[in-house]
Amino acid sequence: MADVARAAGVSAQTVSRALRDSPNVNPETKRRVLDAVEQLGYRLNNAARVLSSGRSYTLGLVLLQSGGYYSRSAVTAGVEAAAGQAGYAVSIATIAGLDTGLMERALSKLADQGVDGVVIAVPLISVTQKMEDITRDIPTVTLDGSRTAGARVLGIDQRDAGRIATRHLLDLGHRQIWHVAGPDEWIEARQRREGWQETLEAAGIEAPPPLEGDWSPGSGYRQGQIIAMIPDITAVFAASDEMAFGVIRALRERGRSVPGDVSIVSVDDIELAAYCSPPLTTVRQDFYQSGTGAVALLLDPDGASASVVPASLSVRSSTAPPRSV
Repeated sequence: MADVARAAGVSAQTVSRALRDSPNVNPETKRRVLDAVEQLGYRLNNAARVLSSGRSYTLGLVLLQSGGYYSRSAVTAGVEAAAGQAGYAVSIATIAGLDTGLMERALSKLADQGVDGVVIAVPLISVTQKMEDITRDIPTVTLDGSRTAGARVLGIDQRDAGRIATRHLLDLGHRQIWHVAGPDEWIEARQRREGWQETLEAAGIEAPPPLEGDWSPGSGYRQGQIIAMIPDITAVFAASDEMAFGVIRALRERGRSVPGDVSIVSVDDIELAAYCSPPLTTVRQDFYQSGTGAVALLLDPDGASASVVPASLSVRSSTAPPRSV
């Protein structure tokens, strides 16, 4: 840093401020500093930075191995982009299943690395004292509605997502609306199912038994084969786009058209949803924005304890009034 300061004709403190993007450095001075950095091949000594600041400038991210591929990659991209822009690196801890022991080990690993904050992108089925202790000491944001006492929450209202999807089908005239649910241990799946049930009950319709999947297209396909054999079903609410893809394939293989015979609505609005056949009507979740928003919430000590993004419906060609309407 002293070499950069001499080359740029400024003090070492000015170099430090310029590299931290401080507003107290005028643009011309900053340009000279950055030119000197490039000429000299200077790189920040992160170990020294950690020692002098007491911070690691690293954020932790906990992911589930078997979660939806698109949601995992989009959340990761959002977290890494926002963290990088703020001068942080990202350390990822991936767990194989929804187990408190695995979650404890993942959080302990990140705590041992001295991360300055944690984003948890998997549900906390139950919370142990160790998890409470770690998330009390380290700023934490969860993305699915579950939380510890010290964590903050970011995401859409999942129960409202279920209501919106079901109301759309009811407004089209459907009365036989079945549900392909996500795994019951996921709070998102439970809340979407509850929104579906509540909306049907409010319309005077008894909810049929939900068919449980595991978020994968394969599980949607298996449940779609069951749905295809029930002639009275005219509409399906799938808890995720990927499961909806599987349902559509199963229906087509058994000679039932979408949306001619069965309308389908889902949740997520991943990029592929607009390009499947037919294009999928779905409640939008912006996973990339969730990642960037989680970082913003982590780095704002005065941020709200919960930030709920309103759910919205992207209406496409997979839904239509039933033939009899």
